[in-house]
Amino acid sequence: MIPAVLADAVLVAHLAFIVFVLLGGLAARWRRWLAFVHLPCAAYGAAIELGGWVCPLTPLENRLRAIAGERGYSGGFVEHHLVPIVYPGAFTPTVGVALAVAVVGVNVAVYGWVLLRR
Repeated sequence: MIPAVLADAVLVAHLAFIVFVLLGGLAARWRRWLAFVHLPCAAYGAAIELGGWVCPLTPLENRLRAIAGERGYSGGFVEHHLVPIVYPGAFTPTVGVALAVAVVGVNVAVYGWVLLRR
């Protein structure tokens, strides 16, 4: 039971990280020092999508699910949980590039807005 709960916690942490990657610039407006945490996270999130890599949290979650006797999933977190919601079709390299562009675009817009508000 503990591995299943830990797998769910990793899933929630993974989702929170993705939200932070996309919208953390808004938090940086509130606390400027967060920009020093957020910008590397956003760069990492974009790189994961552009490179077609799997985030280390995905195999961790899958391993915990296997220990709990549950079935894991293939591919990455975004491909498995988020892409079916956003893009009903299959995850392709083009989708990965689109997601990376979205991460960069959203963050450029947010930081541009933050800088203009100063």
